[in-house]
Amino acid sequence: MAVKTRATFVCQNCGAVTSRWQGRCDACGEWNTIVEENEAGGIGGGPGGASRGRRKGRVAALMPLSGEMEEAPRIVSGLPELDRVTGGGFVRGSALLVGGDPGIGKSTLLMQAAAALARGGHSVVYVSGEEAVAQVRLRAQRLKAADTSVQLMAETNIEDILATLSAQKRPDFVVVDSIQTVWTDIADSAPGTVTQVRAGAQALIRYAKSSGAAVILVGHVTKEGQIAGPRVVEHMVDAVLYFEGEGGHHYRVLRTVKNRFGPTDEIGVFEMGDSGLREVSNPSELFLGERNEKAPGAAVFAGMEGTRPVLVEIQALVAPSTLGTPRRSVLGWDQPRLAMVLAVLEAHCGVRLGQHDVYLNVAGGYRISEPAADLAVAAALVSSLSGKALPGDSVYFGEISLSGAVRPVAHAGARLKEAEKLGFRSAVMPAGSADLPKSREAGVHEMETLAHLVATVAGRMPQTDA
Repeated sequence: MAVKTRATFVCQNCGAVTSRWQGRCDACGEWNTIVEENEAGGIGGGPGGASRGRRKGRVAALMPLSGEMEEAPRIVSGLPELDRVTGGGFVRGSALLVGGDPGIGKSTLLMQAAAALARGGHSVVYVSGEEAVAQVRLRAQRLKAADTSVQLMAETNIEDILATLSAQKRPDFVVVDSIQTVWTDIADSAPGTVTQVRAGAQALIRYAKSSGAAVILVGHVTKEGQIAGPRVVEHMVDAVLYFEGEGGHHYRVLRTVKNRFGPTDEIGVFEMGDSGLREVSNPSELFLGERNEKAPGAAVFAGMEGTRPVLVEIQALVAPSTLGTPRRSVLGWDQPRLAMVLAVLEAHCGVRLGQHDVYLNVAGGYRISEPAADLAVAAALVSSLSGKALPGDSVYFGEISLSGAVRPVAHAGARLKEAEKLGFRSAVMPAGSADLPKSREAGVHEMETLAHLVATVAGRMPQTDA
């Protein structure tokens, strides 16, 4: 007896499933995103479709928790910045998802990685679903990768892709650009829908686990900055990387969001040029390249990205406001965090900023996520308000509490070593840091409260003519 196929309705934005069509999705609130799809190939679909319930389950082997452990074999790409983000290289049999804005350089990065792996003797297959073979070859010539043994395929059907990969010797590295363009025969919806993205990703991940090849999936990013398609794809893969950057700047940051085989707080810094992406081994020099030491409102923050210390300049502008509600504009930092620092300055330090517009910017388009930047932001704000420049050879880091106290942060020693390497002779930091190197005790100014910092910034500098 034939099994009747029941239709379901799936939101193409968040993947929520409903039993009937409606104009607005109850889960994410988006309008006109619900599309009818067959249950056999929908969110609940899988290998076997509607006939899955007929198969009798097999008994799986139970293994003890203790036993011999093997280090996950990795494929080193030869690009140090990329290997840093992945935790030392690509793990065999793993699946990675790389997301980023259109035109940010995802295809360029993966083409350079594929060429580097091919030069190292690895078998690499590049599957292009958005460009023809001739277009990919043009990019390879521009990136000086055309002389490598990378094998190219322009195909979007997932069954044809897997059949081609299985017909030859198992590759070490497979790039699929992009997951939104592939489609499978088991689903009736159009490419790029929730069903097609999920089914295509599931088939490629299954191939990676069974064959031992490292599979890289490229994903488009929505206007909110999230990878398009169902979030379940991010849970299915072993690692999720975001390729970030500002349109007006040449630098690009590869950031780890999820990694089952390595740290999730590392970054890789690249600089976009005419011949592709160039690795930046010392990002601090890049972010401090155009710094003006005599301008008020600028403080150098010694931050940490994973195990890497990064020095960036925080710029603040405080100006009298003509509006009833003063402006608060932030680029590269958390706006609620700025509101907290402003409130602490006014409540505990007597710094009146309620009638001033406040503009805060992280130079170079870099984005800071750690609270250790509180002290540098406060110093930049007080410097701009008083019109007095901060010392050009000093760095700032520390977390500010609501009581006005300055709290210690981790990795103080690594921050000071990076500052010393770039010529900074002093540091303003919280008191009581545990890993303070003895060689830097003379140039360290420890602050216990934010009021101490405000008094130092306002009183130590010579008064300028207003």
